Amino acid sequence: MVGRRVRTTALALAVAVLLVGCAASGSAIPTSTQPAPVQHPHRAAPDPVTVEARERLHAMSLEQRIASLLMLHLPGTDAAAIAAQATRYAPGGIILMGDNTAGGVAGVRAITDAVDSASELPLLVAVDQEGGEVSRLDEDPSPGADVLRGLAASVTDDAFSARADVLAGAGISVNFGIVADVTADPESFLAGRVLGTDPSAAADHVAAAVAGEHGRVLSTLKHFPGHGAAPGDSHTSIPTTAETLVDWRATDAAPFAAGIAAGAELVMFGHLAYTAVDDAPASLSPAWHGILRDQLGFDGISITDDMGMLEDSGVPAYADSSENAVQAIAAGNTMLLYVPSPDPSGAGFDPDAVVADVAAAVRAGRIPAATVDRAALALLRARIGLAAD
Repeated sequence: MVGRRVRTTALALAVAVLLVGCAASGSAIPTSTQPAPVQHPHRAAPDPVTVEARERLHAMSLEQRIASLLMLHLPGTDAAAIAAQATRYAPGGIILMGDNTAGGVAGVRAITDAVDSASELPLLVAVDQEGGEVSRLDEDPSPGADVLRGLAASVTDDAFSARADVLAGAGISVNFGIVADVTADPESFLAGRVLGTDPSAAADHVAAAVAGEHGRVLSTLKHFPGHGAAPGDSHTSIPTTAETLVDWRATDAAPFAAGIAAGAELVMFGHLAYTAVDDAPASLSPAWHGILRDQLGFDGISITDDMGMLEDSGVPAYADSSENAVQAIAAGNTMLLYVPSPDPSGAGFDPDAVVADVAAAVRAGRIPAATVDRAALALLRARIGLAAD
């Protein structure tokens, strides 16, 4: 474990040096979500996981591909009912909330086993298990960020390792548990959840948390590009900051760069507006997706924070759930998270309507079909990887 941590720190420092160098030179930041093409005159044959993923993608309709980009909350503790809903909506993943985890690890394991049995491929099963303030499973023995940030980073490594063991034992494959935001403001609603009150300390603990989860569950860094700089609660508003990209690189970027260098598989986009970069929330911003991939080198799964929060913000521009989904996919998100449960009556959140409206946007040319295919392929690869574990 010590050797891995040393290598992680070295990688994080290398990324930090790159970021500072870009800031000093004032080099332009590409906004494309696509890296520059690389010539491979002797390209190796695709790996078996990619071959299988492409075959499965080819057999899927456009609507099935779009549905696979959704992560849904399916309510309750009835394992059979949840599995039936998962079959009905065919999302790529589900998120377990407090109403799903009342039965503890044993109850959750019944749900995850039922969902897996009903699906050709395992779904990505996620939970918010930060420890401390945000915990879904009481069997988690480890402290939260409010305790860990005052201790050595090695303790954070051990804590997230133990936490991940509990989650894996419950059949959970993704933890939305690593808060990479930075704030020293005691009035912030994130004050008790950040792993560091300054960028350097937060980066060390974030990297350690990723190292602890490695090989047990898929790690998620949240809430990119950093909630600490944007005051307010994104559950009820669109927090906004005028922080420049240069300042962001020197501050809020550091924990995300460290977590990416440590191997985090997912990054969660916050509904946060950095107006010096883009007036739109980062979750809907092609510019921020380009920065994440091109500048921080992230090549994993990007997922939005709960899409229902955009509507709950009260901002008229984000009142339409289908339009929000169109913009989120077009911006470059691999997956869209929906915590509001599906409403079969259609009176509330309706995944079928979202899928149909996104498909219409693809057919109208608002979203390139290749964008959907690329995201669906990435998620298929991840799910095939889970099946192989």
